[in-house]
Amino acid sequence: MIWKMVWGAFGGQKRKNALIALTVGLGVSLAAALLGVMFDVGDKVNQELKSYGANLNIVPRGASMLTEMYLLNDEPPEGEDLNSKAAENFIPENELFKIKMIFWAYNIVDFAPYLTVPVSLGPKKVLLTGTWFNKLLSLPTGDEVNVGVTALKSWWKLDGPPGDDAAENEVLVGQRLAQDLNLKKGELIKVTAGPNTVSLKVRAIFDGGGPEDDRIYAPLALAQSLANRPGLVESVEVSALTTPENELARRAALNPGSLSRLEWDTWYCTAYISSIAYQLEEVLPAVRVKAIRRVAESEGAILGKIQLLMILLTILTLLCSALAISNLVTAGIMERGVEIGLLKALGASNFSVTALFLLELFLVALIGGAIGYALGFGLAQIIGLSVFGTTIDVKTAVIPITGLMILAIALMGSLPALRILLSLKPTEVLHGR
Repeated sequence: MIWKMVWGAFGGQKRKNALIALTVGLGVSLAAALLGVMFDVGDKVNQELKSYGANLNIVPRGASMLTEMYLLNDEPPEGEDLNSKAAENFIPENELFKIKMIFWAYNIVDFAPYLTVPVSLGPKKVLLTGTWFNKLLSLPTGDEVNVGVTALKSWWKLDGPPGDDAAENEVLVGQRLAQDLNLKKGELIKVTAGPNTVSLKVRAIFDGGGPEDDRIYAPLALAQSLANRPGLVESVEVSALTTPENELARRAALNPGSLSRLEWDTWYCTAYISSIAYQLEEVLPAVRVKAIRRVAESEGAILGKIQLLMILLTILTLLCSALAISNLVTAGIMERGVEIGLLKALGASNFSVTALFLLELFLVALIGGAIGYALGFGLAQIIGLSVFGTTIDVKTAVIPITGLMILAIALMGSLPALRILLSLKPTEVLHGR
C-alpha cells in the first residue's frame, strides 16, 4: 500500500520532483567533484612540487656534525682543499642503491649524488661539481631505475644536450660563469685541480636560476678523479613524495623514542618526510638526512589551504542545495495539504505521515544524487586535466560520503516542511481553513 502511495506522489508531482532531483544533482555534482579533487590533490600537488627540486639532503654524519658545531654553510669555504678531508666524511657511491631499498622506496622519485672540487679555469677559481646526470641503477631486487640530476633539476634550461655520464670529458657550464669567461657551447676548456689538468668540452650552457649558474657540472667519475676520491660522494639530494606533516610527525622528528608503540607504527608507516629521513638513516647508518624545510613546509601549507578551501566550498554547496530544496518541499507540502489532512483523518499518525513524506523525498534525492555523482566525476576530470594536466583517480571513499551528503541535503531541506506537516490539523485543512 505504501509503495502505491509513493508512486502516486511521484506521478502527481512530476515537475516538482524533477526540480528537487535536479537541485540535489547539481549540489552533489559540485560537492563530489570537489571531494574527488581534494582526496587526490595531495599526490597531484606533491608531484608538481617535486618538479622544483629535492626535499631531502643526505650528508656524512661527521661532516654534518662539524657544520652544525661551527655554524658553517653547506657551501665549502673559498680556497678549501677537499683533499684534506678525512675519508669518513664522505659517502661510498656503491651504497647509494640502498636509498631505493627503504619501506617507502616507491616514494623516492629521484636522487643525485654530488662531489664538489675547487678548480682553476684560467685565472678564475670555480667549483666543479660531479654528479649523476641520468644513471641506470641496478637494484638487488632485479629492478632498474634511472636517477640523476637531469630529472631532479628539471627546470634547468639548456642550450644543448643534457649531461651524459658516459662522456667523462664533457661538462655543463652555468650561464653566469659562461658569460664571465665568454664560453660557448662546444668550446674546449682546461681546468686544474692540484697537480691534475684536464681538457674538457662544453657540452651545453645551462640556466638554473641559482648559485649553480656559477659552477661547472661534470660526470661524477671525473670529479672523483680530480679530487682523488674514487668511489666517494659528499652529499646526495633526494626528491620524495611525502604526506604533509602533522603534530605526530613533528614530535617524531624531534625524538622518535618519545612515541608510543602505536604512534611509532603509525608514523613509520606513513610517508612523512621525517619517517622517510629516519628510514634512510637506517639503511645508511654513517649519514645524516636533513629535510629541506622550505620545500617540505611549503607542501604542507599549500595542501592544507587547498583542502580547507575544498571543504568550505563543499559545505557551502550543500547548504545552498538544502535551502533550495526547502523551498520546493515546503511548496509541495502546501499543495498536498488536503491529502495529508485526509490521511490524518483516516487514522494515520504523525510518524507514519512523516515517514511516507521522507521516503518520497529520499527516493527523489537518491535519483538526483546518483546522476549528480556521475556528473561530479566528469567535472573532477575536467578540473584535473585543466589544473594538473592529468585525470583524477577514483577514490572509493567519495561514494559513501556522497551518499551521506544526499541524506544530509534531503534532511536539512525537509526540516522546515516537516514543521508545517506536523502542525496541519485535519479539521482545518478539510474545511478549507
